[in-house]
Amino acid sequence: MMNDTTRRLHIRQAEPRDADALFEICLRTADSGTDATALYSDPKLPGYIWAAPYGALEPNFAFVLDNGERAVGYVLAVPDTAAFEARLERDWWPAVRKTVATLMPKAALDAGALGRIAKPEAHLPWLAEHYPAHLHINVLPEAQSGGWGRRLIETELDALRRAGVRGVHLGVSPTNERAKGFYAHLGFEDISRDGRVIYAKRLA
Repeated sequence: MMNDTTRRLHIRQAEPRDADALFEICLRTADSGTDATALYSDPKLPGYIWAAPYGALEPNFAFVLDNGERAVGYVLAVPDTAAFEARLERDWWPAVRKTVATLMPKAALDAGALGRIAKPEAHLPWLAEHYPAHLHINVLPEAQSGGWGRRLIETELDALRRAGVRGVHLGVSPTNERAKGFYAHLGFEDISRDGRVIYAKRLA
């Protein structure tokens, strides 16, 4: 049965005012889809990598699930992964690196995040021909199980198609079986290779 919150849910383009929500949603889903608050000493660490730069640098491909008061989910993408990495190095990482320069690893996942900020994971060249775009999606528990994840993905895929993108890929945690089933159900193909779990879909 739909409650008032469920009825208010809607998808919209992300806006600058959603920046804090992107950080929060990323943190609360960063442990293979579950809350990672206890795993980072700085709550912004995962968002610096997997959420905030997308909203800031690629707003045309950033969408949020809004409950009438705030964003409770997002889907974020870039049409050209290689170009985005270059832009991050120029326009995003320098300021972030200064911000975290004095942060010492204390919590379980701090070191991994700080390592990725210092030396970001490079794209896989073999993906570029058919799947140049990539995306991230996360939805807070209170908005899950209502079909909104599927709607968010469909919204993103439509935006990428309109931009003439040939295909899109995404990485999945090896332990997140629920996510693997979700992407397979939406027509994404498991193309895992080079030690990474990767799902992809051709758009043209």
